[in-house]
Amino acid sequence: MSASRRSGTTDELGPDEPERAGPEDKGTENAEGSVNSVDPMDSGGSDLLAALLDGMDAALCAFDGDGVVTHWNREAERILGWTAEEAVGRRGFAGWAVRTADAEEVEGRLMAAMHAPGRQVHEFALVTKDGGRVLVRTQSAAVRGPDGKPAGLYCAFSEVHAQIDLERSIALSEALFEDASWGVVLVDADLRPAVVNAHAARALGIGRTTVLGRPLGELLAQGVEEVESALTHVLAEGAPPAPAEIWVGVRTPDGEKRRCWRSGFLRLASPLAEEPVPLGVGWLFQDITEAKQSEQEAALLRFRVNQLHRAARAAAECEDPGEAATVHLDFALAGFADHALIDRVAGGSLADGEGPARLVRAAATPSGSPGPSQLAGHAGLPVRYGQGHPALQCVERAGSVRASAGTATPEAARDWATGRQWPPDAVHALCAVLRSRGRTLGVVTFLRGAGRTQFERADAVYAEDVAVRIAAALDLETLERSSE
Repeated sequence: MSASRRSGTTDELGPDEPERAGPEDKGTENAEGSVNSVDPMDSGGSDLLAALLDGMDAALCAFDGDGVVTHWNREAERILGWTAEEAVGRRGFAGWAVRTADAEEVEGRLMAAMHAPGRQVHEFALVTKDGGRVLVRTQSAAVRGPDGKPAGLYCAFSEVHAQIDLERSIALSEALFEDASWGVVLVDADLRPAVVNAHAARALGIGRTTVLGRPLGELLAQGVEEVESALTHVLAEGAPPAPAEIWVGVRTPDGEKRRCWRSGFLRLASPLAEEPVPLGVGWLFQDITEAKQSEQEAALLRFRVNQLHRAARAAAECEDPGEAATVHLDFALAGFADHALIDRVAGGSLADGEGPARLVRAAATPSGSPGPSQLAGHAGLPVRYGQGHPALQCVERAGSVRASAGTATPEAARDWATGRQWPPDAVHALCAVLRSRGRTLGVVTFLRGAGRTQFERADAVYAEDVAVRIAAALDLETLERSSE
């Protein structure tokens, strides 16, 4: 416990135990005959002061004007080992808390704080009760009496390594919220941002102060459920063992953009409470969209190359070239499209510059339940494609053509597909020309439903690779028939 110099004595810092008024001492009459009331709080002042000093996180001692120790709290006892009873009443630190050789310098620098403005910061090596030495950082300032003159000083100190740890923590916090190259968001227990660093504000496309206190649903267009679920889990269970990759939609002046954020989460608890009290969650994230997209593209490319390789080996075992063409078509559909059609040029082939083309259905995937492609068109009847149909454009250009119903309503999209002689659930189409020996043999059409994205340029390249193999099989079939 902290203690004053001696019970019943009064120094210039104030009495340790104020005199208690007797039961009949209601007040005192002054020279003018007025009565000065007695403050009932004075009786507990020393107890309150002792409680405040002992509750401090920093060690604290105080000296009177003669350099005699008047106060000594529990933290000072913990650091140096000297109890309040052993410390209070000693003159200076010489011979017990400081080596005799260093005492003059240490006390001189301490006592100089009584006549210096503000607080003075020093580092000293103090001696513990068991003879060890500990390096402390002190903050000293004068204590002034009623007349405004220095009556003593107080000295707050802590171990240097603890102070350095605190400074490092503060410096780290400031760096995270100013200069960090990844986003940092402190989310309160209500899942609302409380602090946002500059990088996170730029990623969200909003100002640092504007984002505070707003629900995540107002900040993210997509991925809100995933983020809130992660935050709720961290509040309840603690930090996950590894970062999580979360896809979110961010609103920008150019429209909504889909981003992938590699996110780490930390549960924040108050260091002042005896039991951990959650203050919220620290959310750190880094945008890895480009790397993730490159990774996905590389994985997709490997899969498609493997499919082409497997299709070539399976087709090599087919005696019928027409069956080999459907094998290529079936392998290409995996992960690529929902339906596929092969239309051959009536008459076998079409030279460049010849036209118009008439197309005959050669093979198609079942429009109902999934299954292998089926050969068709034995009657040789042309498909009723209207003018400007994507398949006819593909033949005319001898190149790939993409088409889509876009954002049409389900009814309009159904009419769009059936009007082009495609299955009614088709929404996106990609036509690739079948070319062999410098002639056009037909068109292969890949179709996607509403659950898939539109065909892109990379998809067209893959479709052209498949078309080359199908064209070679169909050309071989034509040569076998002509030789019979």
